[in-house]
Amino acid sequence: MSLAAYCVICCRRIGTSTSPPKSGTHWRDIRNIIKFTGSLILGGSLFLTYEVLALKKAVTLDTQVVEREKMKSYIYVHTVSLDKGENHGIAWQARKELHKAVRKVLATSAKILRNPFADPFSTVDIEDHECAVWLLLRKSKSDDKTTRLEAVREMSETHHWHDYQYRIIAQACDPKTLIGLARSEESDLRFFLLPPPLPSLKEDSSTEEELRQLLASLPQTELDECIQYFTSLALSESSQSLAAQKISTHCDKIEANGGLQLLQRLYRLHKDCPKVQRNIMRVIGNMALNEHLHSSIVRSGWVSIMAEAMKSPHIMESSHAARILANLDRETVQEKYQDGVYVLHPQYRTSQPIKADVLFIHGLMGAAFKTWRQQDSEQAVIEKPMEDEDRYTTCWPKTWLAKDCPALRIISVEYDSSLSDWRARCPMERKSIAFRSNELLRKLRAAGVGDRPVVWISHSMGGLLVKKMLLEASTKPEMSTVINNTRGIIFYSVPHHGSRLAEYSVNIRYLLFPSLEVKELSKDSPALKTLQDDFLEFAKDKNFQVLNFVETLPTYIGSMIKLHVVPVESADLGIGDLIPVDVNHLNICKPKKKDAFLYQRTLQFIREALAKDLEN
Repeated sequence: MSLAAYCVICCRRIGTSTSPPKSGTHWRDIRNIIKFTGSLILGGSLFLTYEVLALKKAVTLDTQVVEREKMKSYIYVHTVSLDKGENHGIAWQARKELHKAVRKVLATSAKILRNPFADPFSTVDIEDHECAVWLLLRKSKSDDKTTRLEAVREMSETHHWHDYQYRIIAQACDPKTLIGLARSEESDLRFFLLPPPLPSLKEDSSTEEELRQLLASLPQTELDECIQYFTSLALSESSQSLAAQKISTHCDKIEANGGLQLLQRLYRLHKDCPKVQRNIMRVIGNMALNEHLHSSIVRSGWVSIMAEAMKSPHIMESSHAARILANLDRETVQEKYQDGVYVLHPQYRTSQPIKADVLFIHGLMGAAFKTWRQQDSEQAVIEKPMEDEDRYTTCWPKTWLAKDCPALRIISVEYDSSLSDWRARCPMERKSIAFRSNELLRKLRAAGVGDRPVVWISHSMGGLLVKKMLLEASTKPEMSTVINNTRGIIFYSVPHHGSRLAEYSVNIRYLLFPSLEVKELSKDSPALKTLQDDFLEFAKDKNFQVLNFVETLPTYIGSMIKLHVVPVESADLGIGDLIPVDVNHLNICKPKKKDAFLYQRTLQFIREALAKDLEN
């Protein structure tokens, strides 16, 4: 402005001068204007340059910090002030409405420009690399079941995320999603948070003492005599006795008294004792049968523990974990797997349609897993994980049969049995074949057996249970589907006409004290003859496909007696093929290798019996 005024003055002076201007004066005025203008321009430029540099320095950001912040994500929790006055003030209400309006504008503009989210989410607060995480979280909470399952599948198949992204899912997902991830084979264990800290033990107390207090608090009336026996045994002997019980009626009391945390403490203390850990998982699996306890089981951290156990190379450990998670998973599993019922395949969620069931029932002194192991070789005489399961497997139905027939659901059943009452697990236990068959039939029906075509596979006394179960089912209208869907039965050395085992005193341990199971295997047992006659007529009427294997070699029982447990004539049901095999009674159901005749003939029978069902 000063420059403009000075120029105006000079021009007026030149214009109003009456005498002709002198040349020197004219140029002197122009030089003065130039000097002043130049000084002004130079000073202004220097001033602007200084201000720009100062401003740049003030707003310069550490790009490394920015990049690190971009890679973070946060879960925001809405908080409510405890000050009631603050929540009702005019200023607070105005801020609330202003924030709501601004958020709507931002969300609307984001939808117009990018539009990847639905109503509850916008991309305003989320970086591009975070979109997939939050989209999957949203899908996992959809009202549509198919969308939820698809979201869990996508999460489980994702392996390129950073650690913090897995932790976002772990913190923000709901229990259904967490259980689904635990039952997904490809899931990363980073999806699962560590179990919450266990409560401290009471002063002057120990784990064993707290366990005794828990057992003492359980009701002792109107219970099975064996449950009462084992509870009293646990109170008088050791903390490990709890795991041996079949606790299914005490679940609410156990949860209310902190049993889930106490069992978890025991599980950690016995990390070097797989048998104790499996028995603890057995108790948790029984508790998981009660849906109202699912939230407590999830909160206590058992899902994270079972997700890790599912990936164990030991078949028994992974199968116990699979039973727990299947009982917790009400999204994809309608059945309930009660005590002693184990799914060998599929143990994870699968897109493979299951078209039929194959059931394995062990015999006297057998078990759900060890009965069906590969025949022990000189190199593999103990249970251990093997890298090549085609060379040796501790459970051939799970490894070999599941690969050869992936459309099958394979179930193995376990029940207690003994040769003698001298050292029976429960002195009060007197369970006949009729009692056991009724109990197993009820458990198998709860597991959905009968809803699909079925093939039964049994060893020794297990075959008698299968026969009795089918006869029992034929008399009950609610069990009619079990009969209608039975396609075939395989008997491995089943004593249809009795066994010589009951005729011998094996050694002093069994002298004069044969168990009820052994007594019922006597050749002169009226119950056994009635069972054989009734089932033979029934099987012929239903036209069941039957395959019988029988041993030809004697078996060492104890250290003194060499006995042909089931002779050929006793293993002949009267229908179906009867195939003698040069093995003893224990190995009749244990193929030497995958291409052995025993396994290949079994596989052929299953495929032929289920041919029409597997094709559909």
